Amino acid sequence: MEIAKVALIGIIGVLLAIQFKSQKTEYSLYIGFAVSLIIFAYAVQMLQVVLQQMESLQLFLGGSGTYLGTLLKVVGITYLCEFSAGVCKDAGYSAIAGQIEVFGKLTVMFAGMPILFAVMEYIQGFMQ
Repeated sequence: MEIAKVALIGIIGVLLAIQFKSQKTEYSLYIGFAVSLIIFAYAVQMLQVVLQQMESLQLFLGGSGTYLGTLLKVVGITYLCEFSAGVCKDAGYSAIAGQIEVFGKLTVMFAGMPILFAVMEYIQGFMQ
């Protein structure tokens, strides 16, 4: 049912922004940003439920919970970069949005390095 609320908020926000776009373009931008923040707040609420489920999964896995922490960090980086880049693109700053996306990709790569090294050590130990 939450998806219906978010979809309705998005559609209403877009229709309002279209109304203001021809007269006051800056209001259109502000409406788009406000709607984006409201939808992002809904996403954060949903994320709390996912985090609770991840905590129970981490208890089940025992000591290997560091991988779940890295996974959550990567997902958070991805969502934050996508949201920020989307806002920049809507404002007409595609170059800045592109730089945010590149920085996000590099950050995800660096965050995943410990998992890559752990896999390499596992493979190396398996071959000996």
